[in-house]
Amino acid sequence: MHSYYEAIGLSRIKSAKASERLIRDTIMNFDVRNIFKNENDLVHGEFTKYYAPDLGVTVCGEFDDKGSFHPEYSFPVYRARTVSMKQLVDYEKHSYNDSVGGICEDPRIGTTIIFYLSNYAEYMIRKNQGTLRNEPVQVCFSALAKSGTVLLPIYKTAKEEEDGLRAREEYLRLVSNAREGDEEAIEALTADDMNNYNILAKRVQQEDILSIVDTYFQPYGIECEIYNICGNIISCEKEENVYTGENVWKMQIESCDVFFDLCINENSIEGEPMEGGRFRGVIWLQGAVDYQENR
Repeated sequence: MHSYYEAIGLSRIKSAKASERLIRDTIMNFDVRNIFKNENDLVHGEFTKYYAPDLGVTVCGEFDDKGSFHPEYSFPVYRARTVSMKQLVDYEKHSYNDSVGGICEDPRIGTTIIFYLSNYAEYMIRKNQGTLRNEPVQVCFSALAKSGTVLLPIYKTAKEEEDGLRAREEYLRLVSNAREGDEEAIEALTADDMNNYNILAKRVQQEDILSIVDTYFQPYGIECEIYNICGNIISCEKEENVYTGENVWKMQIESCDVFFDLCINENSIEGEPMEGGRFRGVIWLQGAVDYQENR
């Protein structure tokens, strides 16, 4: 069973029998169903049932020649509502099942982003139709966390906020120019990195790192799609999973100027989320690509 089920309020689903009941309920009482041919030209099915607003379970499998559905794997899904970025997306099939990972880059984060493609069915349907285009698309990120901590925000004056905004805009301009081969931009970025490193090395001797760095978005461990993040809480609300009665927190997070939705079990978070605070934790990143926009 997927280890991030608890993030959407299914921590009590631990035994194989309980997992089978959940999968059966998802298939029998689905909210969304997609049928398509996968990369092996076999008829593939995807059933999704929501047990809280935008939070649910997706079951994937194959149909045999007699039309019977055979589930192969399932995963918790968080239907994202926030557009996180518009970038070119490459796709890579996972080795362990028919699912697909999305790969894109964004200069705001400064690293390649790998995410679990949550709308795999739509991707395959468009791939079979030959309507996938090699152009930037909108991506909506959602994150599931098994644990996390609420932190206080870093106080900034209006001038510090304004200076920070100008610095980020200048950084993005330099990155854009550097990617086009601008030697001056490359040198400026190198000098900025060295200067920031020296400043940070001095400040951490007397200050906590989280009082210096307000947000970050970093790959975590050797697994793809897993990130260690710290971000500002833009909004938050508590929802109940109707299948188990467990409560979960849904939050909109801003980290490194990238906005995305995040969900965590109420029992897995230290502190109470509130607008203006910060969230720190390890997340599994999902992404839904908006193919409708480019039609």
